Amino acid sequence: MTRIVRPAVLLGLLALLLFAASPIWAANADESGFTPIFDGKTLKGWNGNLKVFRVEEGAIVGGTMKERIAHNDFLAYEKEFADFELRLKFKLIGKGVNGGVQIRSRRIPNNFEMSGYQADLGDNYWGSLYDESRRNKTLIAPKAELIQKVLKREAWNDYTIRCQGRHIQLWMNGEQTVDYTEPDEKIEQTGLIALQIHAGEPSEAWYKDLRIKVLSSTDAKAEKKSK
Repeated sequence: MTRIVRPAVLLGLLALLLFAASPIWAANADESGFTPIFDGKTLKGWNGNLKVFRVEEGAIVGGTMKERIAHNDFLAYEKEFADFELRLKFKLIGKGVNGGVQIRSRRIPNNFEMSGYQADLGDNYWGSLYDESRRNKTLIAPKAELIQKVLKREAWNDYTIRCQGRHIQLWMNGEQTVDYTEPDEKIEQTGLIALQIHAGEPSEAWYKDLRIKVLSSTDAKAEKKSK
């Protein structure tokens, strides 16, 4: 017996297929203008303690599961950035593990620390904005319910960091966790990008697919005008 498929059913199936495919299309379309800052094989262009950081399975790995992490350590990219959007993937492994992505930051002379904003990672800090070795406090943090909803523990997560003027925004797995405007005009709004592994129990912070898009002053003016 030949079955007749009604037009309404066909339209429904087509809509379902389009909905399922749309995240893939969006991801491809959104990558225009982005440049990789990690080649997936070497630490070319990055500076830090190579006893702490290594490349493994196409990712930058900080720390080890074999011994305690003696102190905070940072692997910094060689170029400075002011206005940009940075995209990457991360996963943290280990008890009490903590990591993060430094932005608009500086190395502290004769010290292992860095000073500046950090897109933070770790329990009680996921998706928050911390001021590392400067004001030493969380500037803004998402609600715990949001993190519980979006975070994939010990698995790969997407992190998007956008800085434009004094405006800093963070997204984790597509959900915005931070929308912050710096009130202190004396705070520097340019500097280094770096990856952190925090002092503590044996643990590892994994980072991969790092790519950046530099935003021009024209972009900043357009964003300000739209508000």
